[in-house]
Amino acid sequence: MGRGVLEVLLVDAKGLAGNDFLGRLDPYVVVQYRSQERKSSTARDQGRNPSWNEVFKFQINSTAANVQHKLFLRILDHDHLSSDDFLGEASINVADLISIGMEKGTSELNLARYSVVTADNSYRGEIKVGITFTAAKVHKLAHGFGQFF
Repeated sequence: MGRGVLEVLLVDAKGLAGNDFLGRLDPYVVVQYRSQERKSSTARDQGRNPSWNEVFKFQINSTAANVQHKLFLRILDHDHLSSDDFLGEASINVADLISIGMEKGTSELNLARYSVVTADNSYRGEIKVGITFTAAKVHKLAHGFGQFF
């Protein structure tokens, strides 16, 4: 489908589900595109309405059109005495974003709120992100071959 950089701006979340045994939630997000994962900082004591304002970059290097191009945002609560708790997940299909970016050089999904789905498949809260795809530039070499930069 294309080569380039997918840049994700993780802004905040509102109305997350979950209770922490000892007090407030300490949420963080694992952002995943295919096999690549990035982890946000932990929003300590920010409860159900955390704020991050962090940027994550993913290298896109796919020529197959039938590959699933989804971005997953898993929200977890950092716990000190036990394993981290799953608070919910959002998924965003970025196939069209990448296709348009390959045609025009860049494309963008403006900041938007996406519903968070909890473990019991109910909707609880929203996560706000913006996404940009920038295609890799192709430079023509001798004999018609190209090289990506």
